[in-house]
Amino acid sequence: MNRPCPCGSGLKFAECCGPFLEGSQSAPTAEALMRSRYTAFAEQDVPYILRSWHRSTRPASLDLSDEASFDWHGIEVLETEAGGAGEQAGVVEFIANFSGHGQDHRLHERAKFVCEDGQWLYVDGKVNPGRVPVTSEKIGRNEPCPCGSGKKYKKCCQAK
Repeated sequence: MNRPCPCGSGLKFAECCGPFLEGSQSAPTAEALMRSRYTAFAEQDVPYILRSWHRSTRPASLDLSDEASFDWHGIEVLETEAGGAGEQAGVVEFIANFSGHGQDHRLHERAKFVCEDGQWLYVDGKVNPGRVPVTSEKIGRNEPCPCGSGKKYKKCCQAK
């Protein structure tokens, strides 16, 4: 296979994620495993996705038939914390770009990985990390307006 690897490394598939998916090599880092899992989703390689998923969070089965028509446009690694060779855990934050069902999609995830017996495994991830819900304090009608005018809220900004 002389085609480019879907993970976007710039390497050929056979020199990059291919050996991980076929099982002849193990991913040496959390980032390499994450990239290989992206490639597995792009290639619809369900056995590899399940094999690289930690047993504590792995589903019994995985159906990707709905994603079969998706086009995968690349992955962008935003941050890697630990997860190197010789380490036991790591975190990789990434954005996966794909399109399907007539729409473009971006999956932004902060994924956790562990290394057990020399094998990196995906544990879980938080989708859209860092989003803080916007909350505001309710202002009473007769309270001073927060704009600093000195007027009551009902006669100032609420009336606008």
